[in-house]
Amino acid sequence: MLKLHQGVKYLSILLEQEKKLGDEIKDLIGVVVHDAGTLIFSLSVNEIKEGFSKETDLVLFHLYKVLKYMMAELAHNYPLTSPHSSFNYPRSNELGCMDFFLKNLKELARCDEANDSIVFLQDRIQRIEKDLEFLRHVLVNIKEQRYQNGKLQAFWSHVMEAAYKAELLIDSTLVSDKCEDSLDAVARDINLLKIEALEIQNGQIQGVNKTSIHIPSQLIATIHNEDLVGLDDKVKSIIDRLRSGSKQLDFVPIVGMPGIGKTTLANKVYVADSVTSHFHVCGWCYVSQMYSMRSLLVQLLCSISSESPEKYHKKDEDDLAKELKQVLLRNRYLLVLDDLWDIEAWNLLVKSLPNDVNGSRILFTSRLQNLSSKFKPNIEPYYLRQLTDEESWTLLQKKLSDEGGCPPTLSEVGSQIAKTCRGLPLTIVLVAGILATTAQDSWEEVAKSLSSTVLDNEYCMKTLELSYYHLPDYLKPCLLYFGAFREDEVIHVRRLLWLWISKGFVQQTEEKSLEEAAYNYLMALINRSLVMVTDQRTTSGAKACQLHDLVHEFCVEKAKEESFLRIIQSWEDPFSLAEPSSHHRVCVQSSWELKTWELVIVFPNLRCLLLFGYDAFDCEEKPSRILLPKLLRVLDLGDWGSGESFPMEVLLLVHLRYLALCGITSITSAIANLSRLETLIIKHPESNIVLPNTIWNIRTLSYLRTIYWKRGFVFAVGNLEVAPDLDHLDTLNLAIDPLSQNLQKLLKKLPSIRRLKCMRDDESIDDESREATRNCDEILVFDCLSQLESLHLIGFQGYGFKFPLNLKKLTLSKNGQPWSEISTIGKLPNLEVLKLHDSSFIGEEWVMREGEFPNLRVLELLWLDIGSWTASSDNFFRLEKLAVHQCRKLEEVPSCLGECETLEMIEVKWCRESVADSVKQIQQEQMDMGNKDLKTIIEDCYDDTPILSKEWV
Repeated sequence: MLKLHQGVKYLSILLEQEKKLGDEIKDLIGVVVHDAGTLIFSLSVNEIKEGFSKETDLVLFHLYKVLKYMMAELAHNYPLTSPHSSFNYPRSNELGCMDFFLKNLKELARCDEANDSIVFLQDRIQRIEKDLEFLRHVLVNIKEQRYQNGKLQAFWSHVMEAAYKAELLIDSTLVSDKCEDSLDAVARDINLLKIEALEIQNGQIQGVNKTSIHIPSQLIATIHNEDLVGLDDKVKSIIDRLRSGSKQLDFVPIVGMPGIGKTTLANKVYVADSVTSHFHVCGWCYVSQMYSMRSLLVQLLCSISSESPEKYHKKDEDDLAKELKQVLLRNRYLLVLDDLWDIEAWNLLVKSLPNDVNGSRILFTSRLQNLSSKFKPNIEPYYLRQLTDEESWTLLQKKLSDEGGCPPTLSEVGSQIAKTCRGLPLTIVLVAGILATTAQDSWEEVAKSLSSTVLDNEYCMKTLELSYYHLPDYLKPCLLYFGAFREDEVIHVRRLLWLWISKGFVQQTEEKSLEEAAYNYLMALINRSLVMVTDQRTTSGAKACQLHDLVHEFCVEKAKEESFLRIIQSWEDPFSLAEPSSHHRVCVQSSWELKTWELVIVFPNLRCLLLFGYDAFDCEEKPSRILLPKLLRVLDLGDWGSGESFPMEVLLLVHLRYLALCGITSITSAIANLSRLETLIIKHPESNIVLPNTIWNIRTLSYLRTIYWKRGFVFAVGNLEVAPDLDHLDTLNLAIDPLSQNLQKLLKKLPSIRRLKCMRDDESIDDESREATRNCDEILVFDCLSQLESLHLIGFQGYGFKFPLNLKKLTLSKNGQPWSEISTIGKLPNLEVLKLHDSSFIGEEWVMREGEFPNLRVLELLWLDIGSWTASSDNFFRLEKLAVHQCRKLEEVPSCLGECETLEMIEVKWCRESVADSVKQIQQEQMDMGNKDLKTIIEDCYDDTPILSKEWV
């Protein structure tokens, strides 16, 4: 029965392709249709239920063989043809992109507001969805095999191309483009691919090994003898750690980004006299991401014995393992595992390593920051920093001295080149080699094109390619997306995460929200030393990040190579771009010359557009209207200001998920047309942004944010009872008039809010009304927000507050409460971060009561009139960071901080000298307790209170 079902399924596929087939195949189909119809008609109910007779089974077997022959003929004589042979689709995380498309198709099938243009295509769309799900299953099975099988690779490419075309055509139909015939053509192509997929499933394809990237051994060898600059303290510290401590076998990790000097540092330690004299046996092996047990054993034995690998050629793995164990037995040994990527390599080796409790050590280098903890809990790795500008110049001079030196006349340009290397030793060494073979009058050109020049070097490219290749597929587009930002740009983490989400890079999980999953993606890239953290969150993690210039240039080139992203430096001649219509994502780095009508012509199928370098205030001619490609999902117009009104052309972008505009203060009610919008960001608004009533109809909204802390969104509060909830809204900058009595009604419509910045809408309040609220004693209630984790309240003077118990972070500014009210905050059981800014509390004395702030980790005080601060040690049971800025009357910080076991940092700026003295006393007490790592920052403190104004500071 299964064969009959399979045969009929094949036949239905063939029938759908009949118009494209030759006469011979058509005739054969006619015969098979007749035979199949006769067979099916002849079946009795009993045969279907109880099984076929031998005669029926024989006919069925013959029919099935004929069908398979037809499929083979069809695949051979009628290969997949593309109506757009130049179609170019992104080749990064292709399965993830297909998943995103399939998810959108499912949402489209459930969509209540499906317009007339799509309703009559629903059957076809559902069939495409079903077929692509089948093909995706086949792709998963051949994912590794395709790299070494031309037929499978071609099949993979054809499937992905068909999927991208289907997505493009379906989305085009949603914007009223007539694409029915083209969609039918793609559906036929997908059916042909199903036939090929069934052939692949029924065939016997041999498994193959995963391809790998290898760095040539002669290139690896060169890095052992590099000069070391700025790391002498690390060498001494590592040697001390190797020679001292526990007698048990122990580990010393060296961690850092590619090219930072991990191997060079390890080698300097390895060959140091104090190391070679301390350890009886020293061995070294290069691991990388592709390794074998045999290779590791041979490398270690060769480095220990100075024998050639040929000596061990005929020995099997077990013999090699026994020999290594015998060599190490009863000896104090040091083994270096260079470029370690996972714990598995160690798990292979450890069985061959004795532990004679004599102080043996394992020194390993890795790009992965969290690998150390897998060897031993609480192990402290050595994180390599980038060189300073001075150290970079010193290293470049050392390398140039080996090649003839740097002429004094070129010291200035040489110093600039060293600075441009951004503290990466690998870059400096490679540049020195380039300069040594470059005419001195061309050094300026090297300085201008440094990144591209270095990327031409084989070793550098292999090093970065290795990190990229080793990434999981879902992280590759996330890394390449960094290429869209300008070189050296400091990127706000939340903006980056929202962009990733809008592009479908992030997969939803049951345990985590999309933003939490996206943040884990970022931390994975940081852990792999590919992304640098430039600003920390208050508690832990990244608030802003950046790429090294070299990694950024790699992302730009790789994104171009994989058709993932096109970076356009200048919009001077857009029509000169090669195959412009095929680009899916475009970033215009300098959009001064941009004429928006050109976008529609040059990039009709564009899905993502990011603009930089346009300042509406400096431009003589502001654009009166803009034209945009209708399929856009992500649109960030940068600083391109279209005035205070919402640009009406954006309303045509029904697929839009992420929108960032500049300067607007009002939003049209027609914004509800953007029914898929998730993120709306308004940069530098002149006033609060008034939202229309129709905003409640955009049920997908997750993030409403302004890039200017004094401005927020004003909701229309009429008819709130009948408005739907914004169930997905996670982040909101809200401006509200508390006198309107509508805050409580509004908050109940936002059940999923996690981050809320709420400011008083002073623009709608006159001075008399504002004065009337100073002693109103009204309570603003936020405890209805059960998901709220972060709350920032600004300007609610005269009001009290009721907070949700789940609150983790609270920032208060300009609220003018008496210190007696802070006990309400002190009772919050989950509060970890408290920031009191700019007269949030008034009065000169703060007395912390027993049991308050049980979980507080970060406390920040800024511009407060506090003079006396009293506390006990139980108030700071978990405190890690304290910052006190511009509290000009404060005499000292509580001395009980000296007993706080969790304290990591105290920062004091613009306070009295007595405050600084109390911090120094606390630091001494901490040192006496054994906490030598407490960091104290004391800046601009003074003997007596100067007369300062906030404006002057």
